[in-house]
Amino acid sequence: MAFLTYDDSGLVPARDQTRLFYGERGRGPDVLLLDGIGCDGWAWTHIQPRLARDHRVIHTQYRGHGRSGSPIDPERTAIGDLAEDALQVMEALRIPHAAILAHSMGTQVALEMYRQQPERIGALVLICGTAGNITQTFHGNDILHRILPALTEHVRRYRPVVQAFWRRLPPRLSYRVATWMGEVDGAALDPDDFRQYVEHLSDIDLDLYLALLREAGTHSAADVLPTIRVPTLVIGAERDTFTPSGVVKSMYDRIPDAEYLELKGGSHAAPAEQPERILERLREFLHAVPAQVG
Repeated sequence: MAFLTYDDSGLVPARDQTRLFYGERGRGPDVLLLDGIGCDGWAWTHIQPRLARDHRVIHTQYRGHGRSGSPIDPERTAIGDLAEDALQVMEALRIPHAAILAHSMGTQVALEMYRQQPERIGALVLICGTAGNITQTFHGNDILHRILPALTEHVRRYRPVVQAFWRRLPPRLSYRVATWMGEVDGAALDPDDFRQYVEHLSDIDLDLYLALLREAGTHSAADVLPTIRVPTLVIGAERDTFTPSGVVKSMYDRIPDAEYLELKGGSHAAPAEQPERILERLREFLHAVPAQVG
């Protein structure tokens, strides 16, 4: 199983003193990677090493994810807090501006970074994500949004049992179910990559995960979209059920002068399924980004 490797790594204190992990690799224009909810780098496993051949690629993990610490302030789990954390990492590493590569919920975080400090954002690459309200468009409907309060209450009521199951998510069975249901492309996604995702997910505190899911479901940065004035590439996937391509396209339509790429046959796991196609378009896009903001 492949994992992200770094030339250097460390911890940066957030404003509430939560420890934020970062790792960097390569030299060149700065690129910051933002994960989806419940992830700590698995989606970038095949992209980061090759992108680092001509870029300095920084990967930071959200509070409560991977090697970052649990939130010191449990109330600081809003999308804006995650954006502030990422900007804090940039500040600590003395990165004046960077291109942001965001997957899934990372798209919302990237847009909030742009809202907070647009001068720090050199370019945006938004992959399989949308501006907000993700629980209202999951699988093309709002069922998840409607059942989430009851699901959260159920978890609270039966916490020991649910937590025990959460900690023991079976990767092989999860992969089979996901491919059978068409949630991922079984022909393109390496089972070991999916296993890494499941292992990462099961390490996260369930209450934190649900809190972030609620936040991502009610948060919206739609008002930021028409204000974007940096090069932006939006990537959707034809068979994405988490963030349907129609939802991704509607975001793209609201960003001035944005570029769009749709990955044929791709699912929400597209960065791990089609890294070569993404890298091909990414290199072309980043090469055109003015050097002073790259």
